[in-house]
Amino acid sequence: MNQPEEQNSDLSRRDLLKGAAAGGLALTAGVQGTPQAAAAASTDENRIRKENARLGTREWLLTKTQTVPGKINSNLLNGRSQVIEGYCSANSVRAGETLRIMVSTNPISDFKLEIFRTGYYNGDGARLVKSFDSLKGVTQPDPPVGENYVRECQWEPSVEFEIPGDWLSGVYLGKLTARASGVQSYIIFIVRDDRPCDLLFQCSELTWTAYNRWPIDYSIYTPHDGRATTASPSGTVSFDRPYALFTHPVNKHKKSGGSGEFLPWEFPLSFWLERHGYDVSYISNIDTHSDPAGLLRTKGFISVGHDEYWTVDMYDNVMKARDEGVNLAFLSANAVLCVVPLNPSSSGQSYRTTRREGWFFPESPETRRRMGTESPFEKGFKPALGRDGALLMGNRTTPPVMGSGDWTCAIPEHWLFEGTGMKKGDSVEGLVGWEWHGAPMMSLPGMKVVAEGETRINGKRPGHYTATIYDGPKGNIVFNAATIWWANGLSSPPGHVNPARHGVAQQGVDERVQQITHNLFQRMIS
Repeated sequence: MNQPEEQNSDLSRRDLLKGAAAGGLALTAGVQGTPQAAAAASTDENRIRKENARLGTREWLLTKTQTVPGKINSNLLNGRSQVIEGYCSANSVRAGETLRIMVSTNPISDFKLEIFRTGYYNGDGARLVKSFDSLKGVTQPDPPVGENYVRECQWEPSVEFEIPGDWLSGVYLGKLTARASGVQSYIIFIVRDDRPCDLLFQCSELTWTAYNRWPIDYSIYTPHDGRATTASPSGTVSFDRPYALFTHPVNKHKKSGGSGEFLPWEFPLSFWLERHGYDVSYISNIDTHSDPAGLLRTKGFISVGHDEYWTVDMYDNVMKARDEGVNLAFLSANAVLCVVPLNPSSSGQSYRTTRREGWFFPESPETRRRMGTESPFEKGFKPALGRDGALLMGNRTTPPVMGSGDWTCAIPEHWLFEGTGMKKGDSVEGLVGWEWHGAPMMSLPGMKVVAEGETRINGKRPGHYTATIYDGPKGNIVFNAATIWWANGLSSPPGHVNPARHGVAQQGVDERVQQITHNLFQRMIS
């Protein structure tokens, strides 16, 4: 593996920016032109570069955590941070809107809330933007089991504030610290805007909440009344609860610390984008669902990490954006698989609950058998209401769904591989996993399989992934990396741990993955 750029940081980001301004320094990336120059040229004043020149800190990292002892079942520890835990009133907010944060402490304790914007910040990963130094804690009640098994908190707000006008779009972590014990956890929210941008980074919170087991075992995958965990329809899950343990994490005992799935699968991409000054703005799945016009303000829409759960409106809106000329990058896998609605909370707030209702793939006896869905399909729950994820992404999730392997170059002469030095058959070790895409839709215009190979689950259950690229209708492109772990090849932010699953360990930062991604984004924003 080549020495990654993330390990060559003798010059600080601030020094590089000063040098570029004073002496016309070119920050090269090994291809024609530079990603920094391309990003900076897109706006008169690159907000991301200015923001990341500000003072960062590693104080955002949790240093003392405590979860409820005991096991949910024989495989999973309880990941709930009952000493201090919280959630937000909205997934994304604009400047000028009010955010309410609900917190529970047990035992009762005053607590501190520090809010950080995540980014590069000279390698520190976040910047402190607001502090509430002394807030009164209360123990808030666990919700009863509601209709269709939902666990929906109705906690009183612990703090509410208006989002300042100078807060740049980004993913924000609130670090909660209980005064009495020093135990910490996170809340998480997105600040979005409406400005034109080069790249639009979509966070996958529908998938985060689908896998969230809080308070004990109430994810979409929890069996109820003997019904299979992959069946459709599923039980209902709510955003009105803290994030806790996930159903199939990196290992059996992964805890989110309250941050959803952002830190392991999505933050490495955000960290890398902001390091290189790309003009990026951030949205939630809910924004993709509810604001189709907002997708047209970007040159490139990015799905990242584990982006499994989509609404039909999300599918239609992204398809329309593609047809209007927006480039799409699926740096993700297991994406656009499960069809969900977005329903209101019991109090009537929009977009606060969801459940699985179908699939974004064609119905067939084989897919029924392999996905374990014979009974729900026979009851009339048809997949995807006519949508097929492969028609959007270029390929789709295929059985056996899970597995890991190496990402192997298929056509080195393609512009994606420019500057990588890769030859046909060269591989990035361990980049594919823990789920992947295959079965390319070869009828799509200009379809190319740019990488392909085998996956295994602990040496067994072989599968075949394909990474693809095809042409949109207006000179745009759609790239599908076919792996959840793509972002882990780009950077390793503070606190990050490379994943391992199915007997394969993702190897971390790789220059070739970085170069391919630069090539992709430069083509998208040029």
